[in-house]
Amino acid sequence: APWRLMMSLTPSRGCLLDLPWEDILVPYILCHLPLQQLLSLQRVSKSFQSLIQLYLANMRCFDSSQIGPAIPRAAFVNLLKDNEVLHQLALQNCSDWLTDRELLPVIGQNHHLQQIQLKGCAQLSRHALVAISLSCPSLRRLSLAHCEWVDSLSLRSLADHCKALESVDLTACRQLKDEAICYLAQKCGKLKSLSLAVNANVGDVAVEEVAKCCPELEHLDLTGCLRVKNDSIRVLAEYCPKLRSLKVKHCHNVAESSLSILRGRGVELDVEPPLQRALVLLQDVVGFAPFINLQI
Repeated sequence: APWRLMMSLTPSRGCLLDLPWEDILVPYILCHLPLQQLLSLQRVSKSFQSLIQLYLANMRCFDSSQIGPAIPRAAFVNLLKDNEVLHQLALQNCSDWLTDRELLPVIGQNHHLQQIQLKGCAQLSRHALVAISLSCPSLRRLSLAHCEWVDSLSLRSLADHCKALESVDLTACRQLKDEAICYLAQKCGKLKSLSLAVNANVGDVAVEEVAKCCPELEHLDLTGCLRVKNDSIRVLAEYCPKLRSLKVKHCHNVAESSLSILRGRGVELDVEPPLQRALVLLQDVVGFAPFINLQI
């Protein structure tokens, strides 16, 4: 349907290009078309090519997944070379080739970025995070999941310059230890969502500092953090009244004695109560579970 719409609006069939480009076409028409089809529209005529280039220069949100399973390096560079007004940047489909060389110019000319998604972009370096911290003071959401190049120094730079952060995903950033997480929490007290999952270096010290410094915290992911114990979960319950979900699966030192406090407040947990787990195991073994009143 969008392709038929575009073809029906070519110069030979209408006067779409006679409408004001910046005031009408870009903000009210092109923004409703998929990015991949907008790129195809460039081939209609030179006028349409100029129109799409104007759109790309004024685009507020770029998501590489809208183009397809993989975006060529040259295409990425060309698409964003004139854009200085991005608010959202998602590059999860660029991990095979994205390096500092391609990313830093985009970051350096876009000072209004509020959301950045770099999940799995393993070929970047700590310089990318430093560039983000220096260029994006309004940053609210940042995903660095499975970016093992993130180190304590680059995270400190982020904390020093992006104090409005509300969501940070540090899943499997294995260089980070308690000290770096504590510094982030101390500087970014507005955090609402934080993932420290799959990090064996994170323990009670970091979790307690997050709890005490981030009273707005709503979501915390500690999956696989083997050094986290009951004490920090109790501190979390005490200092984070707005907590809505906590993931502690594979945290073998966290027991129901601390989780029950949060469970009683209605916090969503990814581990079942001991009795419920026993019933599930029993059902798996014998094919049914006896009726037990769990309200007792």
